[in-house]
This record gives sequence, C-alpha cells and structure tokens, in this order.
Amino acid sequence: MTASDLPTGAPTAEYSDEFTVRELTPDDKPWVQIVLRKYWASLVQVTRGRAIQADDLPGFAAMRNGEEVGLVTYDVRGDECEIVTHNSLAGHGGIGSCLLAAVRTKARELGCRRLWLITTNDNTPAMRFYQRRDFDMVAVHRNAIQEARRLKAVIPDTGLDGIPIRHEIEMEYVL
Repeated sequence: MTASDLPTGAPTAEYSDEFTVRELTPDDKPWVQIVLRKYWASLVQVTRGRAIQADDLPGFAAMRNGEEVGLVTYDVRGDECEIVTHNSLAGHGGIGSCLLAAVRTKARELGCRRLWLITTNDNTPAMRFYQRRDFDMVAVHRNAIQEARRLKAVIPDTGLDGIPIRHEIEMEYVL
C-alpha cells in the first residue's frame, strides 16, 4: 500500500508517496521486538485487563528506502479487530494513517465489524489522531491502569505533558 491507496476523503496534505506498507513476516520479529521495547517498554501490552504478547501478533511495517519507518500490530477476536500498537517512527507525513488504512482493509477482509483500540488518558496526540480518522471515543474505563500495572509493572505513573496515567480510553471505528 502506498499513500495513493488511501481511502477517498483522507486529508491528502498529510500523505507522502515516499513509503510503502507491507505485512509483517517472521523475519521482522527482531525489529518488532526492538520497536516494542523502545516505544512500549515491553513486548507485552495490556488492554482491558488482558496481557497480549505483541511481538507474536500480525501487523504491518511502513518502509522508506528499505528502512522500517512505522509499525502497527493488531489482534482479531471474533468479528472485532483491536489495534494493539501503532507507531510512526519518522514523524508526520502519513505513515500512521497508511498503517491504519492497512489494518482497516485487513479487518474488513477478515470479516470484522469493529476496529478498536485503547489509549491512556494522557495520550492526547493519539486521541486527536484517531478522532480525525473517524474513530469515536466509546468508553472511559476509570482507573483501569491501576489493574494494568499488575500485569505490566513498567507503566509509568505520569505520562505526556505531566498528566497522571489513570484511565483507559476506548476508541472504535465501525467497519
């Protein structure tokens, strides 16, 4: 997938044709593990009280000039697809949006009816990003991070902009 494969109506000023998106392969696992440790402090992610081994999940890599510049992992259960991790490693320019479009397409192919994710209350950049791409906030799981820390102790007490990390924000896109 390239930026030209994005859905009609996407804000084209944010996209660049300088990269492509491809499905992860088993050979990507060492790189995926590096990204997860660097940006998520662990190979395990916790959402809604469930620990997920993120380096074992399917996903997509964004590539530019043979280098990985983005990663998204997802987990399909029944007719729902959860975005577990999502990282643009090269700033703005459409990488995150193209990765998101790839997951939407795959979820539809797999017969999913809902694409969803969890972010934390401090992650206002993520909330803006997903809302601009038609995701709705559907739940605030108050004090869920307290339980998440029992499964993943490396979750910090304070996050972006000095905001205490306390709640899970559930966002969804109906497919």
